[in-house]
Amino acid sequence: MLDKLPIAPKILTFPKERPKLQFEKEVGFAKVDHVDDTEVDRIAQSLAGRAIFLTGGTGFMGKVLVEKLLRSCGELKKIYLLVRPKKGKSPEKRLKEVMDDVLFDKVKEQHSLDWIASKVVLITGDVLEPQLGISPENIKTLRNEVSIVVHCAATVRFDEPLRKAVFLNVRGTKYTLDLSSTFKHLSVFWYISTTYCHVHVDNLYEKPYDPPADPHKVISLCELLGDKHMAAIEKRLMGNIPKSYSYTKSLAEALVVERFGKMPTGIIRPSIVIPTWREPIRGWADNVNGPIGLLIGAGKGVIRTVYIREDGYGDMIPVDFAASGILVATWRYLTTEFEPMDIPIVHLSSSNEIKITWGEVIEVSRWVINNKVPLNGVAWYPGGSMKSSLVMHWISMILFHWLPALLVDFLLVILLQKPVLIRVQKRITKGLEVIGFYANGTWNFDNTKLIELRKLMNNRERLTYPIEVFEFDLIDYFVDCAMCARRFMLKQTDDTIPAAKRHLKIMWCLDKLLKGLFLFGLCYYIYQHFLADFLENFLGRYYGHNETSATISNTPNPEWNQTHIGGYWMLLLPKN
Repeated sequence: MLDKLPIAPKILTFPKERPKLQFEKEVGFAKVDHVDDTEVDRIAQSLAGRAIFLTGGTGFMGKVLVEKLLRSCGELKKIYLLVRPKKGKSPEKRLKEVMDDVLFDKVKEQHSLDWIASKVVLITGDVLEPQLGISPENIKTLRNEVSIVVHCAATVRFDEPLRKAVFLNVRGTKYTLDLSSTFKHLSVFWYISTTYCHVHVDNLYEKPYDPPADPHKVISLCELLGDKHMAAIEKRLMGNIPKSYSYTKSLAEALVVERFGKMPTGIIRPSIVIPTWREPIRGWADNVNGPIGLLIGAGKGVIRTVYIREDGYGDMIPVDFAASGILVATWRYLTTEFEPMDIPIVHLSSSNEIKITWGEVIEVSRWVINNKVPLNGVAWYPGGSMKSSLVMHWISMILFHWLPALLVDFLLVILLQKPVLIRVQKRITKGLEVIGFYANGTWNFDNTKLIELRKLMNNRERLTYPIEVFEFDLIDYFVDCAMCARRFMLKQTDDTIPAAKRHLKIMWCLDKLLKGLFLFGLCYYIYQHFLADFLENFLGRYYGHNETSATISNTPNPEWNQTHIGGYWMLLLPKN
């Protein structure tokens, strides 16, 4: 079982010094001195005997939330997971793949497989369909048993075609709200949104905001028009919101806000969700979105430039923090121990407390890949830089992304192999465009309610459901993220690390050799086209003068002197 991944094999430790980060000097970490034996876990108590309906349970955050519920809230009654068929896989097979993930190893140590099967119940359905495509029998079960709904299902592609994003993120939320409103014992409906849902607002507070359009009219328009017609008008429809993800998330929030006062609803807005910080496995993730995608792409040597300001920062929160935050917010909403929440909107964000610049993220990523966790199959030695100029970024994209990809694919075609790098670079270009938009913006997210939640928790709860940073070594964390990505996403075994290191050294030598040859060629070109004539004139003046003087003094024939002096002095005249 992988509880805490090893930081790095000793064979990979280079003498290069660890990067020094500014934020580590500024952050005061939280501490828990002791846990009183009389303290009880009120969060687990509030969920005991309750049934939870979860959409998006096979996604990144959904998996971590299910694992956390099973491990820390074992007295809950049931977890009903909505799962749809996908890519030829049945819901049953997809659920089995989720439960077979290394993420659930700790739960399997605590409980038997039969116990887990008794807690997790598959509900076949799809948020794209009315009533979520759930059978009448299962709808009846949900109506009679479920008291908590967590709606995580959404497309996380930032550049999804608008029509598809509306059906998944907006209409899917409407369908889920409609069904949940019929549950007899509904206590709370949480919509999992994002702090980046209102990108036109620089300072986002924990309150509702007006949507950019009427969500009901947008749904009707998408139902009326086809993909081709929607694609033609989507930019005009979204206005100053350039990404369909943010646009549709803000519309979905409006549908939830409509139900305030009519049914127990609330909104939770996590910021950029990154791999697990502490539990159950440090550094775990199941996708290459966000910083992990940059880490892998740069580590493979295929990302050489990113359009990001070095002094900018992203608001990031580990996924286990987000899962714990959902459970703590649920307890706060349900408890009668305190006054009811005035506005049930909670930000799970960190930038008010920890500001890590993108420059530090890139610097640490490069150091980790080059010194600790090299990847197999590196295309070139990891390098490149961030660009604050969009023009310089695109010049670098052409020189260091597209031209090498064209060359390699051309060679592959000659060798009768399938070209791959152009397709990869298309995906990288789209991803970098999305990252550039969110990384170069400046947003501040108020997290007052999150801070208030921490104050209400006892020490046992603070340790069980961490929503504050007790320790944070960014370099060690990124090492663990890289190790997890290597093992679980890239499927590269640890015994290949020494070979990967040797390959990385070869790539380093080739990188230096190529740069040296390029520099030599550049200097030679400059000499031939700009310096050669100048040096010829300069040396001609110098040596011509000396040779003429010597000839005059040593030649006995005056007539010869008079004839040829003019020719020698012509050397002293500059060429036209």
